[in-house]
Amino acid sequence: MTNILVPIGTSADAHETLQYAVDFANDFAAHIYVMEVFSATSKTGTLANVSDKIAESGKERLKAVIGKIDSKKVSIKTVTYNGELVDGLNDIDKEIGIDLIILAPRSNDIQDELYLGYTSGRIIKQTDIPTLVVPKGTAYNSFRTVLVAFKSGILKRKRILDPLVTIVNKHRAKVNLLLVKTPGYSDDDLKVNTAMMDISCQLTITENATTYLGVLEHFQSQHPDLLCVFRRKRGFFKKLWEKSTILKSEFSAPIPVLILSAKKD
Repeated sequence: MTNILVPIGTSADAHETLQYAVDFANDFAAHIYVMEVFSATSKTGTLANVSDKIAESGKERLKAVIGKIDSKKVSIKTVTYNGELVDGLNDIDKEIGIDLIILAPRSNDIQDELYLGYTSGRIIKQTDIPTLVVPKGTAYNSFRTVLVAFKSGILKRKRILDPLVTIVNKHRAKVNLLLVKTPGYSDDDLKVNTAMMDISCQLTITENATTYLGVLEHFQSQHPDLLCVFRRKRGFFKKLWEKSTILKSEFSAPIPVLILSAKKD
């Protein structure tokens, strides 16, 4: 794990998420890229360098956020992008290779009923980059127990698990697998990828209406420090992909959530 991207919104608590990311990066000897996206187009009668001025203002704001944290010895670089958020993420990923995005569940949205705000929701749902969602106010600590929840054990690409394997090996974490049989499951769904079995110590099979309900049923007994799920067409957020925001009534977690991409399976 080399490059970690931290999108910074306008939240007054943005430095808390960045501090978590820096502490995480320090543990894994990774680099941090702090990113801000803006949209500026030149029109007749406007200053030709308006985008440059906005970009410079964004860089100054990012520096202010960085100034609030303990950067330790972690390399922190700032990135500004003029255009669409998802395009910016994909362009930066192509340029430097992003191993992980770390963000708060809600960035600019202040609605208490939301787990994922519009910005964070778009990042998670419209990119294939592994993402760690960290509840606001969470301090970085080692993950002792990881709960990996899924409705299908099929993974066509072993490298999907790379971020999880890196974390597990670093923290010597105990991994518990939770296979949730939901209505309409197939026999193939019950075949768990050998790579997942190799890093786990326990497999629990349950039957629920949704994967999330299965997580709720077993969360208290498992006491995980990290929840790992997959973004895929038939995965954890199956019906939640239809919109950018996610209500707390639909999904919420008091611990960090690692979301791995299996959408291309």
